[in-house]
Amino acid sequence: MSTEQGSHSNYRRSLGPVALTAVGLGSIIGSGWLFGAQRAAAIAGPAAILAWVIGAAVALTIALTYSELGAMFPKAGGMVRYGQYSHGSLAGYLAAWANWIAIVSVIPGEATASVQYMSSWKWDWAKQLYDGKELTGTGVALASVLLVFYFFLNWFAITLFAKTNNAITVFKVVVPVLTAGALMWAHFDTGNIDRAGGFTPNGWSAVFTAVALSGIVWAFNGFQSPLNMAGEARNPGKSLPKAVISSILIALVIYIALQVAFLMAVPSDVLSTNGWDGLSKIYNSPLADLAMAWGLNWLAMLLYADAFISPSGTGMIYAATTSRMIHGVQENGHLPGVFGKVDPKTGVPRPALLLNLVVAFMFLAVFRGWGSLAEIVSVATVISYITGPVAVMSLRRIAPDLNRPVKLKAMPVIAPIAMIFGSLVLYWARWPLTGKVILIMAVGLPIWAWYELRKPWAELKPHLAAGVWMVAYLLVMAFVSWAGGTEFGGQGYLAEGWDIAVVVLIALAFYFWGVRSAWRNPTLVETEKEMQAAAAAEAAEESASADAKA
Repeated sequence: MSTEQGSHSNYRRSLGPVALTAVGLGSIIGSGWLFGAQRAAAIAGPAAILAWVIGAAVALTIALTYSELGAMFPKAGGMVRYGQYSHGSLAGYLAAWANWIAIVSVIPGEATASVQYMSSWKWDWAKQLYDGKELTGTGVALASVLLVFYFFLNWFAITLFAKTNNAITVFKVVVPVLTAGALMWAHFDTGNIDRAGGFTPNGWSAVFTAVALSGIVWAFNGFQSPLNMAGEARNPGKSLPKAVISSILIALVIYIALQVAFLMAVPSDVLSTNGWDGLSKIYNSPLADLAMAWGLNWLAMLLYADAFISPSGTGMIYAATTSRMIHGVQENGHLPGVFGKVDPKTGVPRPALLLNLVVAFMFLAVFRGWGSLAEIVSVATVISYITGPVAVMSLRRIAPDLNRPVKLKAMPVIAPIAMIFGSLVLYWARWPLTGKVILIMAVGLPIWAWYELRKPWAELKPHLAAGVWMVAYLLVMAFVSWAGGTEFGGQGYLAEGWDIAVVVLIALAFYFWGVRSAWRNPTLVETEKEMQAAAAAEAAEESASADAKA
């Protein structure tokens, strides 16, 4: 038995479709619902409603590619593995690094959201937690306590995690639905659509920017949590796709209801005076502040309580899923062996959990506001997304005989569309943020180099050849973002409309390059052997069971 097989045998396959859907929905409904409606409205005005629909369409298209991959390879930390299977170490590492950065930074983001909401409490000590832009020293200290709380909830057992998360997710769904309904009942002024600049006060480009930066990508990114816990899924071929798709669609309905409720509940005089983008100066805890404005004190108190529960539930989930991702990166060969250890009694990868706690503290120290963390997470997430569409079609080309419990006939069409969507969202994120996050991707390369450049050239060369498309893609997208339309922060060298066409063509070019670059690398070959051995063992067990019954 390989080391990988041994470590994975310590995981408990105890999560069914309901629990996995709760993991996905619990990840999607975190801090995003507390702040997302206001931030989206600040950027796009009432057209923020469309931004949520576009964001869900992007997430769902990309999620379909990952559902096939997750069902094929039901291993812990699935999202950091697929690029390695299809393209080897360089592309696999870049995808894993981007995905890990995106997910691990959510954990301090959720803690920050909880503390930021507390700053609206009436007590003086609470008001000192947040200065209007970022957490104060006291706020950071309190957020740090929450990080430790998330950590300990995951330390003991996956069954404790599942039971705790299911209960929290029910609460997290009920409260947003109740909030949307109560605000609509208290005040529903459709005239707000025409005030402060009309339906699209900042133009249609702002709608696309809202998808990338307002927390919409941050929110829907939670669809991947069930995939990262695939090693603990019962019947992953059926339960993973159901969990991923269901969580996105349920969350979309809830987020649209919240967005509509927020838009119509803002007092007309406040909106006329400040405009949509000025509301952030008025409301630190937007939904709770609106509840107080319309005399819904009970709802405000419930929201203050949920400001702890919703982000904490999501933080707990991400603490769990990121530890599985670290395990996956270690098995890809890019971290010390200690991070691949899974406690045999609890089924928890404790060293990986500790590493993520330390990194979460580092992010909290540097990025102290929910908005700044949401932007970093969103762009890094999109970068990690681009490998899914490429990997799923690459593996159909180089490993056609692998068992695919989920195989969509339309995938040859879905995959390039997903690549286009991901590239557009990356462009919509605006320069210079796109450049900054792409630079963060480069920061991780020394770790890859430490493990890979010591290998013989003949062994390393095919990994470089298969991964160069991704390096080139990031450089080209950074350049296009810099040179693109001024409405997306660029220099204006590409005219409006033409810049979108250029991004679409770039996405398609790199998609086909990426699919053609895939190769049957050692990781894929070894994984195929493991899957064949597991299938043979399962068949033998079924045969023995049938003989015993006979």
